[in-house]
Amino acid sequence: MSSFKITLNELDTPVKVLFSGYLTTVAIGYLFALIQILFTHGMADGKVGLSIDDIVYSYYGNRSGTVLENKLAGSMKGKANEQETFKIIQWIRDGAEKDEYTEQGIDKIVEAKCVMCHNEAAGSLPDFSKFENIEEVTEEDDGATFSSLTRVSHIHLFGISFIFMFVGLIFSFSTTASSKYKSIAIGMPYAFLIIDILSWWLTKLHPMFASLIMVAGGGMGVSFAFMWIVSIKEMWFMDKGWFCEAESGCRDRAKRLFKFVIKAVEFTIVTVVPKLIELAKDSFAFVYKKMK
Repeated sequence: MSSFKITLNELDTPVKVLFSGYLTTVAIGYLFALIQILFTHGMADGKVGLSIDDIVYSYYGNRSGTVLENKLAGSMKGKANEQETFKIIQWIRDGAEKDEYTEQGIDKIVEAKCVMCHNEAAGSLPDFSKFENIEEVTEEDDGATFSSLTRVSHIHLFGISFIFMFVGLIFSFSTTASSKYKSIAIGMPYAFLIIDILSWWLTKLHPMFASLIMVAGGGMGVSFAFMWIVSIKEMWFMDKGWFCEAESGCRDRAKRLFKFVIKAVEFTIVTVVPKLIELAKDSFAFVYKKMK
């Protein structure tokens, strides 16, 4: 029995446009997601760019100070001038009393510089028009709450898995590699997504897992970029002389490079991930002993 096989290169132009439109839109969305991370987590330590400290402060917290102090020195740096920032920090360190909140004019600063974003309609942001919400952020900074982690985790697991389902579906019609290696490439982002989400919770318990978040996030990005490039290449540039002629040495080199990347990923999944899981078990045991 002969089998019918669809390949990206042989698709009708309307279908190629449909797939390419989806891949392009998702890629732009991915880019804006990275920018959003730089503007939120990337400023947690007060410096531009994503670092291990940013990850630790975002999930485990910067326990050398209060939430509000760390925000004013980090992601909210520059929202108030130096004099106003000093005044707020001094009020916090003096005990953050409600009477002094009004007497020292802290309420005026908050109203002018904070309430425009931190209000009742802000959704996930605390409403700073109410003193009790401000009082909460004058306590020790212990990072993301378990409630917020639960909310963000299920949103990411549902949303991102749908994105990769369609990206993987399009990529599955490629011919650059065998079915085995395509299967590994398609499964990579799901593995990294689960590791990424799990790492948030582990970092909340202990800062030693912060680097795992960056590794998982980077792996997910590389997986996406690889499937995106191969899919676009095979739809529009497979038979172009400036890219790779069919049955050419260029095509063979591209396939060898592809297999090398997939083997590296396979090694990561088969060898590195089990070691990370073992590390996670040891760390849970360590944290459990500390909590007893």
